[in-house]
Amino acid sequence: MKKILFPTDFSEAATNAFVHALEFAKIVNAELVLLHTFEIPVYDSQFFPENYASIYSSIELAKFEMFKDEIPKLRTIAIERNLEDIVIKHRLMDGDLIYNLKNAVEEDKIDFVIMGTSGVSDWTKFFTGSNTSSVISEVKVPVLCIPVTAKFHKIKVIGFTTRYREKDKTELRKVIEIATKTNAKVKCLYVKTSNSDVLATTIKEWENEFKGDNVEFLVLPSDEVKETIIDFILYKDIDILTTITHKRSFFESIFESSFTKKIAKEVSVPVLVMHET
Repeated sequence: MKKILFPTDFSEAATNAFVHALEFAKIVNAELVLLHTFEIPVYDSQFFPENYASIYSSIELAKFEMFKDEIPKLRTIAIERNLEDIVIKHRLMDGDLIYNLKNAVEEDKIDFVIMGTSGVSDWTKFFTGSNTSSVISEVKVPVLCIPVTAKFHKIKVIGFTTRYREKDKTELRKVIEIATKTNAKVKCLYVKTSNSDVLATTIKEWENEFKGDNVEFLVLPSDEVKETIIDFILYKDIDILTTITHKRSFFESIFESSFTKKIAKEVSVPVLVMHET
């Protein structure tokens, strides 16, 4: 059975992402590992010589009580969606989020990380210094990022951006495996710019190699790469956009651009970030 790590701060964005995590767990036959981290403030013991230890104990206890109170709410969501059979485990850890998350991925042999992002500001920081960016950089498993405005609905179409590199095939096969479990179609997009070095014979080879799968290959000539991908999401009814980490610089340019509000409001789709192999 696969394992999904779900870091949560019990915010609105995290609660929305939890629904996606439950449904994704059902698709890939996985259990959920809920991770909540907190950092204890640093106090100078010379100012609290007598109750120094008790300060830390009280903070830890408060975090534990909050964690304990929030878990039943999440289980209620699972029951309401008839997903109470999904196995849910818990981790409450003190310390840095990224450090603890990396440890949890390794110790629990995690296959996916699913986390929420909230609002336009998070989209702006999506790949530029936010926790989401750090997770993508540091954790070497696929990360599914869920905007707070992205409500779950059945996955029918998965978008996959490619540059027709040989190594992209490995990630495409992983996406096809996920798509097969939910009877979804995969639509591969290549934006062919005027300086493209991808040969027509390469594209044809890919089409032949994957002709037995439910995959559609789209080659769209344009030097307006960002606009073309946004239109692809909008007009091809993409439910999840999949990208590979070598495109990080491209996404930085999108989320720092004037398209930020349009993406957040009109193209509010989950983004599955996969790592090069």
